[in-house]
Amino acid sequence: MYNKNVYKYDEMKRKEHMAVRETVGWYFWTHQLLEVSGSDGAAFLDKIYANPIGNLKAGRERYTTMLNEEGEIIDDVVVFRWEENKFWISTLFLNKLVKWFDAQKGTMDVKYEDITPRYDMYAVQGPKSRDMLNMITDSPVDEMRFFSFEERKIDGIPALINRAGFSGEKFGYEIYIAPEYDGMLESKLKTAATAFWGQEVTDFQIMAWTLPTEKGFYYMRDLMHTNPLEVGLDVGIGWNKDFIGKEALLKIKKEGPKHIMVGFTMEEADVRVNGKDLGGPGTPVIKDGEEVGRVSKCNYSYVLDKPIGYIYAETGKVAKGDTVTINGAQAVICDTVFV
Repeated sequence: MYNKNVYKYDEMKRKEHMAVRETVGWYFWTHQLLEVSGSDGAAFLDKIYANPIGNLKAGRERYTTMLNEEGEIIDDVVVFRWEENKFWISTLFLNKLVKWFDAQKGTMDVKYEDITPRYDMYAVQGPKSRDMLNMITDSPVDEMRFFSFEERKIDGIPALINRAGFSGEKFGYEIYIAPEYDGMLESKLKTAATAFWGQEVTDFQIMAWTLPTEKGFYYMRDLMHTNPLEVGLDVGIGWNKDFIGKEALLKIKKEGPKHIMVGFTMEEADVRVNGKDLGGPGTPVIKDGEEVGRVSKCNYSYVLDKPIGYIYAETGKVAKGDTVTINGAQAVICDTVFV
């Protein structure tokens, strides 16, 4: 973030962000999809991912990290289970994922195929998202549980509705549809959004940065060279199963992580703060004259109307409520979930 805050004074960004928080916003948000099948599919994914996959029920999904042998996060994905031997993996790094799968599958009966070209995905997020979906789908989505997916039709066209999203909203959905029907769907979404004073979100920084950061969500850039114990992603790890990186992670768990991710807020908006997520080491964080960490990400909260972000700090050096200095400006340590 540079001297003139690129978020604070941008009213278009503010309007699009707050539409999601207060009413509803929709936007094109396609990830890459890898379909996994084969009799060893579940066992293979349990080996690859830290969180359990084999116990997923059909129609449910799970967020999980993928680790290397040192226990470092090398991808974070969402795994969908369609049936006993059919899964989808949603990722932003499909080529790297396939190479990793190739290196790990050995003689296991597992196949995988890039099905990204078959689907485009639109996010519908915010308090009124459920009502908006019900205006365009052939049957209501009211009973859908979080991290579940079901098939519906929109204007007679098959669509997959997934109750999830990267905005952190309690009600949020994703629509998967064949690309040739994008025009039809966008027209439906534009019309339906007007009924709730919602709008299309067009700014990538709102979709990927400001909305997720307010809710403590990570981008893979935030997670590079970290492990789940440092960044609070150890909840739900399948410690009773074997997975790549487990031995290293158990050692870290026993000894305690050397770093921890914490949040911060700043009252002064026009301060240059560089996060590691944009490349480089990140702006130093100073407490009592000593460097205690580096800024991992600096963003802006339109709900709090102030800069927010994450600090990759040395364990035990900072605590919630502490005041630190970042490029000459004061910041207060807090949780990584801001609103």
